[in-house]
Amino acid sequence: MAAGGVILEVEGVSKNFGALAALSRVGFAVSQGQVFSVIGPNGAGKSTLFNVVSGLYAPNAGRVVFRGREITGLPPERINRLGIAKTFQITNVFPEISVGENVGVAAQSRSAESGRLASLWRTADVEARVTELLEAFGLVARRDELAENLSHGEQRYLEICLALATEPTLLLLDEPTAGMTPGETKDATEMIRRLALARGLTVLLIEHDMSVVMGISDRVAVLHFGEKIAEGTPEAIRNDPRVIEAYLGGGGD
Repeated sequence: MAAGGVILEVEGVSKNFGALAALSRVGFAVSQGQVFSVIGPNGAGKSTLFNVVSGLYAPNAGRVVFRGREITGLPPERINRLGIAKTFQITNVFPEISVGENVGVAAQSRSAESGRLASLWRTADVEARVTELLEAFGLVARRDELAENLSHGEQRYLEICLALATEPTLLLLDEPTAGMTPGETKDATEMIRRLALARGLTVLLIEHDMSVVMGISDRVAVLHFGEKIAEGTPEAIRNDPRVIEAYLGGGGD
């Protein structure tokens, strides 16, 4: 994929929890339009890194810059309004309302003025956005179904729809294929890549499935015990002795 200028810069980020150094001087840059993956063994600091970028954690050192603006330590809701959306390792949808209503609420959260959510629920632009996303992820036939009745894979698709409904410039995907069948994983990988291409969306991805990482990524960074030990193309990462040792040697989210 052709990439544009740098959209996200992570510069020397460290995060400690008491005596535990979850991240130590981690840095990388993500270009507009890239699918950039962060991989590493369990406990490597991947989810901590995502939580720093999305504002759930403030780093002890370093900074995060998005589209030329420092966002280090801003609250998550402000970071979301700037154009960064995040999915979670554990599916995070509203189970007791319909699939369509889930996506509609997310779409409204981006565009509606405070206090006007209810009045805007049925506006044409929200309805069109909901239909577009449900069609993209094969969920349009389940629009009126309660979200809790979806399969695990369909709920993961729905969560991605919720994130995309906020019209982000940068999408953070934390283990998007976790718990999916091989077929669902393949479909999800193809959909993420297709949406990134079609929308010029930039994707920052955490994923354990190496077939997904190697098939979808433009660039990959590898964390091990909170430090970045390698960064490069999927092919370079696949053959990097430090990466092979980190995985085969064990240790480490």
